[in-house]
Amino acid sequence: MTGPYDQHHMPRELAVTCPACGACATFHFAAAREIERNSDKPYFEASKAFEVRRVFRNGWQSTAIYYFGLGAKGLDNIEDLPDGYSASDWHHRRYSGQGQRGAIVCGSCGLRRKHRLKWPDDAFFQIEFRGRVLWAFDRQSMVSLIAYVEAADRKPQRRRGQETFLIKVPSHFLAAKARDRVARRLRDRLAVSDDRRWSERGGVKQ
Repeated sequence: MTGPYDQHHMPRELAVTCPACGACATFHFAAAREIERNSDKPYFEASKAFEVRRVFRNGWQSTAIYYFGLGAKGLDNIEDLPDGYSASDWHHRRYSGQGQRGAIVCGSCGLRRKHRLKWPDDAFFQIEFRGRVLWAFDRQSMVSLIAYVEAADRKPQRRRGQETFLIKVPSHFLAAKARDRVARRLRDRLAVSDDRRWSERGGVKQ
């Protein structure tokens, strides 16, 4: 599935391939809030938790960008925000400037860094079948995708949120002659992720 996707229906966190070790890592979308007063800019410019950028939104505005997963204390533990700002301002917003900005956090090698998302190229849960790529957002949507591919009856039904991507799965992957091989490759990819999770937990499945 290489066609367009709706960012608003993507989860706030995605399963991506770690650029350092190749394991399944987590990409967190950055969030931004406009800086209301020029007098507030020095605080955000000096803060290690935020990055200040100018974006064009009905005119140029300075915004404070927070990268989830990188802050030493975590957003909810920042207690010295200027008057009129709260942690919830960033929890419910997504950076909408140029590029898909965020941060990668890898539990396997410990990588933590800013990252500009290239979707679906960065997707960990993806397979190739006859020259085309099929992907899922994360482990949960991968499980849903496998069930969808394997289903003998795909009667139209109303899907919400991130599951709307299932409606866009091309028939290339759903044809009767392809279904078993596609599902097998999807399950093999899912197993790679589960094996890594099991190993990271000390060999004890939870």
